[in-house]
Amino acid sequence: MASVQDIFVSAVINLISALVFLLAFAIARLQPINDRVYFPKWYLKGIRASPRSSGSFVNKFVNLDLRTYIRFLNWMPAALKMPEQELIGHAGLDSAVYIRIYLLGLKIFVPITLLSFAVLVPVNWTSGETLDHIEDLTFSNIDKLSISNIPSGSKRFWAHVVMAYVYTFWTLYILYKEYKKISTMRLDFLASEKRRPDQFTVLVRNVPPDPDESVSKHVEHFFRVNHSDHYLTQQVVYNANKLAKLVEKKKSNHNWLTYYQTKYERDPEKKQKIKTGFWGLCGKSVDAIDYYTTEIEKLTKEEAEEREKVKSEPNAIVSAAFVSFNSRWGAAVCAQTQQSRNSTIWLTEWAPEPRDVYWDNLSIPYIQLSVRRLLMAVALFFLTFFFMIPIGFVQAFASIDGIRKVLPFLKPLIDMDFVKSFVQGFLPGIVLKIFLIVLPMILMIMSKIEGFTSLSSLDRRSAAKYHLFVIVNVFFGSIITGAAFEQLDRFLHQSPTEIPKTIGVTLPMKATFFITFIMVDGWAGIAAEILRLVPLIMFHIKNTFLVKTEHDREEAMDPGSLNFSVSEPRLQLYFLLGLVYSVVTPILLPFIIIFFAFSYMVFRHQIINVYDQKYESGASFWPDVNRRILIGLVISHLLLIGLLSTKDASQSTPLLIVLTVLTIWFHKFCKGRFESVFVKFPLQDAVVKDTVERTTEPNFNLKEYLQDAYLHPVLKGVDFEVSKELDDEEKNSLVATKRTSRRSSKTVSNGTSEDQKTVSEIQLVF
Repeated sequence: MASVQDIFVSAVINLISALVFLLAFAIARLQPINDRVYFPKWYLKGIRASPRSSGSFVNKFVNLDLRTYIRFLNWMPAALKMPEQELIGHAGLDSAVYIRIYLLGLKIFVPITLLSFAVLVPVNWTSGETLDHIEDLTFSNIDKLSISNIPSGSKRFWAHVVMAYVYTFWTLYILYKEYKKISTMRLDFLASEKRRPDQFTVLVRNVPPDPDESVSKHVEHFFRVNHSDHYLTQQVVYNANKLAKLVEKKKSNHNWLTYYQTKYERDPEKKQKIKTGFWGLCGKSVDAIDYYTTEIEKLTKEEAEEREKVKSEPNAIVSAAFVSFNSRWGAAVCAQTQQSRNSTIWLTEWAPEPRDVYWDNLSIPYIQLSVRRLLMAVALFFLTFFFMIPIGFVQAFASIDGIRKVLPFLKPLIDMDFVKSFVQGFLPGIVLKIFLIVLPMILMIMSKIEGFTSLSSLDRRSAAKYHLFVIVNVFFGSIITGAAFEQLDRFLHQSPTEIPKTIGVTLPMKATFFITFIMVDGWAGIAAEILRLVPLIMFHIKNTFLVKTEHDREEAMDPGSLNFSVSEPRLQLYFLLGLVYSVVTPILLPFIIIFFAFSYMVFRHQIINVYDQKYESGASFWPDVNRRILIGLVISHLLLIGLLSTKDASQSTPLLIVLTVLTIWFHKFCKGRFESVFVKFPLQDAVVKDTVERTTEPNFNLKEYLQDAYLHPVLKGVDFEVSKELDDEEKNSLVATKRTSRRSSKTVSNGTSEDQKTVSEIQLVF
């Protein structure tokens, strides 16, 4: 159990680390040689010019203007100056709404913190409890500020129940206002947004096979008949995954060839050798330039063969297509309605914007998706609960008693005051953070296996998995397994009815662990984010060995983007900790407020100057954010009920259950009131935008604009021939078909009767 001294040591270490990172960033960003690392967004927009293009030789690398170093912290106010509307235009709605999550944390927790320190801290501190009612558990002075300091059966617990009501109502009020505001922002953003291909396009999946027609013609005929007034064009989906891998591999080899050619130009006498084995560590030694030249030639030939295969083979076309309409209204009607009697075919949904499409998953047969998602659900269950074992080991080992038991020879060292404070106040948080680094990659792979077709949906799905993992392992795992490992002997020998009591007392005790984690992750971690040490190093390596042209230099920049699948669940942990400990151990709240305030400023700066978002979803993630905060609120109610039941205050349980029911009702209310805004597009707004565009741009060629918007990126520039027959169909309102009557069969494959099939054929012709 960390003491006040341990927390102080951890705070000093993390504050010094954060200040070092911030100072290093403030100086590094002023150097001309680093300008593309810390301001890449402005270069991508074509607004910023390199400061290395003029001045003396030294000035191209080092900033010699001493006056700029005096104002080295001016990035902080500059990050807050840009108005929100301008920020939306500059970085997009996704980025602007993401920043509002940090602001939401401040809106919720600043008033809660003031109330807690005005009411609950004095109530806890003056209770006079000696904290010796649970043997074998170690307490510190911090617990005197928590609910642990109040004796069982005390009437002082009513203050905590009343504050739980106040905090809940305040949180729900702020969440309602924020949901309403962001819903309006999304509608305004969609209404004011410029023309984009996804506004006119739907993704059609599970196209039923037809023995008489190809997928392309089948899609063409279906939508010409059923959306005759608004159908414009379609683009079938090609399985070009293998071709994409060849293109990527060829690009990588080009980079290595450029690298070795540059080294050879600098030192022609030195031969460039590499080994052809695993990662260049073993195998035959060959000339690097000859090797990569040969590899590129071979890949070029394979690429041409694969392109021809994709272009000519019918099996390369999958049962999915992007169908575009001549108006937003037509696309909205198609995306938001059922296309067939059989609800398992002709499935339509809004198409992601072209940048957002995850092409690899479009080739997955629709029937496989349910099986894949079931398997990944089982895998997630085992990953989540079995990961609790290393988490518990970390909790046990990262403590004085744990180290004494495992490594007894270190006893003289760890008994030193500073080392003891370091182990208890800093080590648990940093070890837990290291454990969590590899997890997001695993969860993203699982989401890709599930078959989601857009990067935004992959991010949201991975965030959902990570959020579950954070709740089960990081939060409950740190409380339960930590208590179990510390008190293993007691747990094995005590009555089962005593276990909830021990865990109930452990909940406020674990506040000190979470305080150290907040300082490591939320203070030093956020400061390290703005320094961008890895992109800084990688840029200079690429700039030294690979860059030959200005285009190469732009490719060497790595602006990065908001990693929603990781950052949003991490944010939810802070909301959960704040909501749980606001009543139990309020001393944790100031650390959370510092995190939200500092992160708000840092990420605002990054969004303005650095990050280049991979896609724009129009803040479609917000319902998930709202729901997860409410889940944290419900967990805080349930834990408070359990804690008070161990304090002989179970009479408060009905009142707290009412709070839980109220929170669940609020979620249902918000879902019905606002969520449709994030999944549907109002037909009224669609008509308005269509009317305005037809009036202002009557001669705009929409079909040409959409022609290759949803063609796989590796196929763009390839001439895909359209058959003369299909080309004639597009110019003719009467759609011909090769279908023949099959009167001998009672039914057809898509579930329609023979008579219905005949009617369909008559409609196609006439």
